[in-house]
Amino acid sequence: MRGSHPQVLPALTPPPPGTDEAHRGRALTPALLLGVLGVVYGDIGTSPLYALKTAAAHFAHDGAVERWEIIGLLSLILWSLILTVTVKYVVFMLRADNRGEGGVMALMALAQRTARSERGRQAIALIGMAGACLFFGDGIITPAISVLSAVEGLKVISPAFEVAVIPLSLGILVALFLVQYRGTGAMGRYFGPVTAIWFAVIGLLGLIETLRHPSILVAFSPHYAIEFCLHYRIAAFVAMGSVVLAVTGAEALYADMGHFGARPIRVAWIAFVLPALALNYLGQGALLLSEPGALESPFFLLAPEWFRLPLVVLATAATIIASQAMISGAYSIARQCVQLGFLPRLVVRHTSETEEGQIYLPQVNAAMLIGVVILVLEFRNSDSLAAAYGIAVTGTFVATSCLAIIVFHRRFGWPLPLAAAVFGPLLALDLVFFASNVLKVPQGGYVPLVLGLALMALMTTWYRGRQLLFARFRQDSLPLKSYLARLPQSRTVRVPGIAVFMTSQADYLPGALLHNLKHNKVLHERVMFVTVLNEDIPQMPPERRRTVEELGPGIYRVTLRYGFQESPHIPRELESLGAQGIAFDPMQASYFLGRETLVQAAVPKMSRWRQWLFTLMSRNAVPATEFFRIPSDRVVELGVRVAI
Repeated sequence: MRGSHPQVLPALTPPPPGTDEAHRGRALTPALLLGVLGVVYGDIGTSPLYALKTAAAHFAHDGAVERWEIIGLLSLILWSLILTVTVKYVVFMLRADNRGEGGVMALMALAQRTARSERGRQAIALIGMAGACLFFGDGIITPAISVLSAVEGLKVISPAFEVAVIPLSLGILVALFLVQYRGTGAMGRYFGPVTAIWFAVIGLLGLIETLRHPSILVAFSPHYAIEFCLHYRIAAFVAMGSVVLAVTGAEALYADMGHFGARPIRVAWIAFVLPALALNYLGQGALLLSEPGALESPFFLLAPEWFRLPLVVLATAATIIASQAMISGAYSIARQCVQLGFLPRLVVRHTSETEEGQIYLPQVNAAMLIGVVILVLEFRNSDSLAAAYGIAVTGTFVATSCLAIIVFHRRFGWPLPLAAAVFGPLLALDLVFFASNVLKVPQGGYVPLVLGLALMALMTTWYRGRQLLFARFRQDSLPLKSYLARLPQSRTVRVPGIAVFMTSQADYLPGALLHNLKHNKVLHERVMFVTVLNEDIPQMPPERRRTVEELGPGIYRVTLRYGFQESPHIPRELESLGAQGIAFDPMQASYFLGRETLVQAAVPKMSRWRQWLFTLMSRNAVPATEFFRIPSDRVVELGVRVAI
């Protein structure tokens, strides 16, 4: 990864003009807003299914909650939506775009450009990796809790349906993951309208109940939230772990910015999503005031009896959409981690001929499916699973706030006191949410922690192992300039054809070429040393994609640059060199790749378990031929032993 020098901007200015150019000129059409609703707000839109019910359950006495407790909890939920989602993400985080892209990994890449030392870059990388690991945990828990909470609405219609909840939930989830290979394009056309109907329905149900008991509107006053916290103290702190369920999905506002741009996301939230969510929570609170027994399922009991079955169907569709958004997000984050050097190569299949972002990663899909099935079978209901949900979400919130302070101070030129004054209280709120959820570790909060720690071990091991591997290559290899200087006197035989040597170290002679010379004692008439660089921007402009340098007669160094949201296609890029006067016939080309066999060095620089893990990951990484889309019948692999 190579970053540019930090650009200092005047205080309180937005990101540099042009970072979001792809979206600035787009008209704010109903179709665009529908797309935002379907992709961005699916997750947070299903939170009313379980958030208030789970939070109120902490204070239920004989199945009921006191009036002031309900108002206090509602006030906490409403102000969490205002502070965490509206202020933090909508007002501020949507300004911190990395060439129009958002999300914790894009923010990490942006922050790394401002690092003043290698140690600083590594610290920022650790924060980004932690956020990404917890995002994967969120991506596994979201489908399980969302679909379970929707299907559990059947129990409100009739207790006889209780035995069908687990099988039906598993059937929906398995079907959802099995159809991922088809891509989201076809399903996406229906996401927006269904989600729009969902928000309209839940807003209307909440409005009707609120009009019956308008006194519930006092929950908008922060006085009741503060009074609730001061009265209960420790109990209120514990309840915050459930209150945060109302803002799950807030990270999607930022992560999906690259698809739509900041303005449509802001407009959809302020004009439609926030009012619908607030009305529904108020309606649930009003229902609990008039019918304390409704605590069993305040969301579904808001609806008249004749509408409950259609509401279950609509809720199930909404949770499938929310799950799809998290699954697609996990694919994108996984590919970004591969491109940024935190994970080994994975299979990436493009499901659309026109949309670069529509991808399918079968290995990630299989791992998520297994995780979701285990969670459903282990926890069996949404109330139990809620304990596992919060840590993943709040951990990502904390990582984002930490990186935001760095980016707004160093990248956008905010004075440090101003950046601390804005994001310090928001970070403090995130830490309260996170600490509250840590208390739920014995009840299920261990799930995202264990998953996050396992993924962190994988990422740090791969990152460190690759650093050691590159250092060993540089130590053992011959500098390219030295070889080229001696080439005219070496009398090496040149044979017809094109030899393409893939190398990660552009200034050193590839090991595959040394082995080819050693065994075959020939050099092709045309030689290309191809290096792929993954930069810390989402997409590489076409004019910066290819750099060609002629090193000698018929010998070229080709550097290909890709953003972290792109997939390499080496043959296509080499064929396009014809525009620069370098003819490339794919039928005359042979690709020489080195296959490393890792062995333990006399003085190992990694612990034994990390060496074992790195070796295992290397062996199971997707072959370079598949990852770089190189024709397998044109490849020559030469083995080399590397000690680390």
